[in-house]
Amino acid sequence: MKILVIALSGIGDALMFTPSLVKIHNDIPDAKIDALVMYKGVKDIYDRLPQISNTKYFDFLNSSYREAFSYVMKLRKKYDVTINVYPSNRKEYNLISRMIGAPNRTAVKYLRKDFANLGFLNNIRIDEDDNLHNIEENIKLCERLSKIEQKNIPPLQLNLTKDDLEFAEQFLSDNKISSKSLVIGFHPGCSTLKNHEKRRWEVSKFAGLGKKLIAEHNAEIFVFGGNDEKALKDSVTANIDSDSAVTVNTTSISQTAAVMQRCNVFVTNDSSLMHIAAALKLKVVALLGPTNKNYIYPWQTDYKIASLNLDCSPCFYYSPKPLTCTRHDLKFKCIKDLSMEMVYEKVKEFLSEGERIKTTK
Repeated sequence: MKILVIALSGIGDALMFTPSLVKIHNDIPDAKIDALVMYKGVKDIYDRLPQISNTKYFDFLNSSYREAFSYVMKLRKKYDVTINVYPSNRKEYNLISRMIGAPNRTAVKYLRKDFANLGFLNNIRIDEDDNLHNIEENIKLCERLSKIEQKNIPPLQLNLTKDDLEFAEQFLSDNKISSKSLVIGFHPGCSTLKNHEKRRWEVSKFAGLGKKLIAEHNAEIFVFGGNDEKALKDSVTANIDSDSAVTVNTTSISQTAAVMQRCNVFVTNDSSLMHIAAALKLKVVALLGPTNKNYIYPWQTDYKIASLNLDCSPCFYYSPKPLTCTRHDLKFKCIKDLSMEMVYEKVKEFLSEGERIKTTK
């Protein structure tokens, strides 16, 4: 059996499919599994997974329709099964699956805008459930394919190389981080597609949190993000204005993950690095505004959610519609009114727990 996993929706979403890759490999051991991706970070992660035979990368976002059509047609009739990774509620992804022409096209049936986004082009489906995590949704989708129930969901799969670890070791040495240093990681970014930058906590609040952690806990602050977030990272570091705040610049998501491993606590918006942190089993403080936390809470790791839990939240569900806010008093109040003090208290809970563990030992 030849299976193509269509993982076009983003780094975090692709990472959350990795437990399902383990399931497919275990349930159908003779299957050849390829993946179609359009983000370099996804390719970086998937290239290192033993379950994947080939990772096919194509930059759909920056290609013409003609180029995209030509590329997809090269894949036509080469697979027995395609799987649209959840979430993929876009007509483009469903069209790509149909054009590839696998007789078995697996995808979730969405509660919102499914028909408008051509979900009917797929023929092996499960109903979306807003109470399930993305990982659970994908596992159920693959159960529908293999007809084998998954009793214990595998962990997120993230493999780091010797080069990645050596990069991190050198970075820590260059910044004089010892084994006793308290390192707090920040990720102030997230995807900007479909107005999702509105999910971001403010730079001034990240900076204020950094100053307080340095002053009160002698912490080292590492500010993470992608290459496209360099100005954002530098802004947070500059506003902290301390030698204890460092911008982390890397050339790959795996190098970023290798440095992240050293963090005692990771404070992050709803983003791909939140899921990287979960895969690394870090202690995570997730800053959530409009997102349904059932979908994306940090998986199988120790986490705390900083949220105002407004009556209007969550308002973001999976559809191509850009993120909007219907409030009249303050747009995106759910993230804009999330105070630095509230987030600090969540971080401090982790630090207090760590001290109790040391005392017990």
